[in-house]
Amino acid sequence: SEQVSPYRLASRQWKKEGTRISVKGIEIGGDDLFVIAGPCAVESEEQLDIIASFVSDHGVQFLRGGAYKPRTSPYSFQGLQKQGLQLLQQASLKYGLGVITEVMDLSLLDEVYPYTDIIQVGSRNMKNYHFLKELGKVNKPVLLKRGMDATMEEWLLAAEYLLVGGNEQVILCERGIRTFD
Repeated sequence: SEQVSPYRLASRQWKKEGTRISVKGIEIGGDDLFVIAGPCAVESEEQLDIIASFVSDHGVQFLRGGAYKPRTSPYSFQGLQKQGLQLLQQASLKYGLGVITEVMDLSLLDEVYPYTDIIQVGSRNMKNYHFLKELGKVNKPVLLKRGMDATMEEWLLAAEYLLVGGNEQVILCERGIRTFD
C-alpha cells in the first residue's frame, strides 16, 4: 500500500500538478524562470532607485527589499519601516516591478499588506507556526524562505500551515542553509 505523506496539502498525493500563481500578470511556477532581486534592506531612495533600475533593465520582474529588518543585534539598523514601504511602492510604479517584502509579525500585516504584491516570511519566522496559520488566511501570495537550520521536512510542514489556513499561493524560497564547519 502507498504510504501517506506527512505533507497532506504540499505533496503530489494531494495535488498532482505544480502550483502556478499569477501576480501582476506574471506566472510563477510555470516553465519560465522567476527571478527576484533587490537589497536586503531598503536604506535610501537613491539606493533603491539604482537597484530597481538595474534589476528592471536586466529582466527581473520583482523587487525584493526589507522595510522592516530583523537583526541579531538590537543596535543594528532595523530598516526604514513605513518609509521603506513607500520607497518600494515608488520604485515599483516607476520601473513596473512587483514588490516582495517581509512581514515580521502580525502587528505589521495591515501596514505592509497594501505595499506588497507577495508577502515574505523570513527564515527566522519559518517556525513561527501561529504566524503561519494566520498568514494562511490572507488572500495574497506568501514567499516562505527556508530557515537557515531547517530540514526539508520542517520547511514543507511550515508550508502546510499556510495551506491548511486556505492560502494555496505559497512560494518556497531556498535561501541556503547554515553549516557548522
